[in-house]
Amino acid sequence: MNRQWLFLLLGIFLPLFWTACHEDTPPPPPEKPEQPVKPAKQYAVPAFDRDSAYAFLARQLEFGPRVPGTEAHAKTREWLVQKFRDYGFEVLEQKFDQKTFDGKTFEGVNIIARYAPAESRRMMLASHWDSRPFADSPLSNSPDQAVPGADDGASGVAILLEIARQISQHPFDGLGVDLVLFDLEDYGESGGSEMSWGLGAQYYARHLPPIAPQYGILLDMVGAAHPRFTKEQVSMTYAPQVMNKVWHLAQSMGHKEMFVNVPTGPLVDDHYFVNTIAGIPMIDIINRPVGTKTGFVKHWHTPQDDLSAIDKNTLGAVGQVLTAVIYREASRSF
Repeated sequence: MNRQWLFLLLGIFLPLFWTACHEDTPPPPPEKPEQPVKPAKQYAVPAFDRDSAYAFLARQLEFGPRVPGTEAHAKTREWLVQKFRDYGFEVLEQKFDQKTFDGKTFEGVNIIARYAPAESRRMMLASHWDSRPFADSPLSNSPDQAVPGADDGASGVAILLEIARQISQHPFDGLGVDLVLFDLEDYGESGGSEMSWGLGAQYYARHLPPIAPQYGILLDMVGAAHPRFTKEQVSMTYAPQVMNKVWHLAQSMGHKEMFVNVPTGPLVDDHYFVNTIAGIPMIDIINRPVGTKTGFVKHWHTPQDDLSAIDKNTLGAVGQVLTAVIYREASRSF
C-alpha cells in the first residue's frame, strides 16, 4: 500500500479508535459528599437523692446481718431483686454453690440488674450485698458476732438502688448499665489466702453475662463521714484512665476532700478478680482513712458497723458523682 494512503487511513481511524476506547471507559463515580457526624444526644444529670439512698440502706439493716445461709440473707435477696425489677431493670440471679475456707458450702447469688440489656456499649457499677459472719477486727470485742454491714456492703448497694430509681425516671439511649451485687465477698479467712475472699466476684468473672461491660466501678465502704477515697494500686494498675477520669470529675464537682490524689497499696477486693480473671478494667472506690490500726474505718468488721456509722452527705456525694458518670457516658462526654 502507498505510504500516503496508509498515513491517511491512520489519520482517520486512530482518532476514532481512541475515542471509542475513551467512551468505553466508564467515568469515575461522583464523590459522595461527606456525611455530617450526628452529635450525641445530651442528657441532663438528675439529682441524686441522698435521703432515698439512706432509706434503702436502713431497709437492708432491718433484715438483719446478710450472712449467707441465713433467713436475713434470703429475704434481703428477694427484696433487692424485686426493687430492681420495679425500676424496669432486667435481673439475672447468678447462682453458684461455693465452699468457704472453713469447709462450709453455701449457695451464693450474684444479682445482676441490667438497663438496656441489648445495648453493646455497657458499663458496670458494683458492690457486695452480703455481710461478714465474724466481727473479727482487732478493734472488735465480739469476734463471733455477725457484722451488721451498714457501711461495708449496704452503703454501696443503697447508692446503686437509688441510681436505678433515677434511671427509671430519667431514661437514656445508647448506653447499657449493669448494676452488679456480688455475694460471698466478705466470707474470707483473715490472714489466709486471697482466693478465700470475693467468691461471688470470682464466679462472675468466670461466667460473664451476655454482652459484658467495657469497664466497671466498685463501691466498698462509701457511707462514713469524712471519707478519704484514695487511688488504690490495683485500680491504677489495671484501670488508670477510668480512675483518673472519675477522680477528676469528682474533684470538679467540689469533692476534692473526699477523692484525693493519694496513691495507696493494692487491695484484694472484688475488683481484683474482675480485673485479673475477666480482664475488665475496674476501679475501687473505698475509704482509706489515715491513722487507724487496720487501715480502714474504725467500725470495719465490728458490731459498730451499724446505722450510726453512716453519713447522708457521703452517700449523696458518691451517688451524685456516679450519676454524673453514667449520664455523661450516655452523652459521650465522660
